[in-house]
Amino acid sequence: MDRIKKNSMEIKTPYYIIHKEELDENFSKLRNALEKYWNNYIVGYSYKTNALPWVISHFNHLGCFAEVVSEEEYNLAKAVGVEENRIIYNGPIKTKESFIRALNMGGIVNIDSQREIEWLEEIEETKRTVGIRINFNVEKMCPGQSQCGEDGGRFGFCYENGELERTIKRLYEKKAKISGIHLHTSSKSRSLDIYRAIAEIACELQEVFSLDLEYIDVGGGFFGGLTTKTQFDEYISLMESILVTRFDKKRTKLIVEPGMAIIGAPVSYVTTVLDVKETEFNRFVVTDGSRTNIDPLMTKSSYFHSYVRKSKSQRHSKQVICGYTCMEHDRLFEAYDEPALMPGDRIVYEKVGAYTMCLTPLFIKFFPDVYVEENGKITNVRKAWKTNEYIMNSMIEEL
Repeated sequence: MDRIKKNSMEIKTPYYIIHKEELDENFSKLRNALEKYWNNYIVGYSYKTNALPWVISHFNHLGCFAEVVSEEEYNLAKAVGVEENRIIYNGPIKTKESFIRALNMGGIVNIDSQREIEWLEEIEETKRTVGIRINFNVEKMCPGQSQCGEDGGRFGFCYENGELERTIKRLYEKKAKISGIHLHTSSKSRSLDIYRAIAEIACELQEVFSLDLEYIDVGGGFFGGLTTKTQFDEYISLMESILVTRFDKKRTKLIVEPGMAIIGAPVSYVTTVLDVKETEFNRFVVTDGSRTNIDPLMTKSSYFHSYVRKSKSQRHSKQVICGYTCMEHDRLFEAYDEPALMPGDRIVYEKVGAYTMCLTPLFIKFFPDVYVEENGKITNVRKAWKTNEYIMNSMIEEL
């Protein structure tokens, strides 16, 4: 709460505020860990996590590559000044045009579909240099920790059923060079076990297929900005201890693709209590923020939050804090045995920088303001949408 300065509390709500110094500190911790344990690396910021133009341009200035998964994100990277040979292009939905352009411009492209292999025929042999997204059974190696469980993930070419081997053969037939492997896996735990499994599979694949790799891309999914959780040093040092048994640090780059780990924690969302309503069963606190702004997929059961109260009040046994939408499930949290919230009080949600702004729907209200705070100075980096922004590029039927 200390980082929400007095002047920011006078700003009209709702709004997001990015704490730049904390963001830069998070990034420095990651970079320091990489320089300490594998000083031949690339950091590719994950656009999908938060593609606010200020955010992605800032990471470009910090020296990050752009990690993108669609033609739209690819073009967005170009629009904010990212050089095309500093774009990492992942995912199975690449368009043919953007796939060919990315390779011709010297970008890092990790193939994730059979159709991409066919497209290689339209590219000069000297530029047919690609990485491969690997699908491996992480659930078997880390029971209970993968997001997909025994069903397995849907991205990449499966190692266990032979699809990866067949794909490698097809790439060689197309006279393509395999420059890297991409091993990101979605986990529930974000534990060291996951990254131990990634490093071990990388070593196994290198041995089985005699791969001469320019890079190993371990993806993202790290904890970050939380002192009680696994730190960057622990992730990188563990992977280094395994990868060094098969790879030369001077020849093979380590690529990481952080998103939440560096942008999640340094963002707050500030809301105001609009009304309080007593019913037979509950005291409902209505706010101008919504669950859709801090948890659009509605997967969380609790949120980091704090209060700024206008005055003291008596404690109340139970309060249900609700959002502005007309949906009954837009209930953010319940407060037990706390001072009663009153109109004008503010509720600040912390650590909401990841998968929020990019997923917030245009439902009932439009996009809110976004500010950046640095050394007490606050700058508006995205103005709240109004009606004109909402209807731009749309046709309106005239009477």
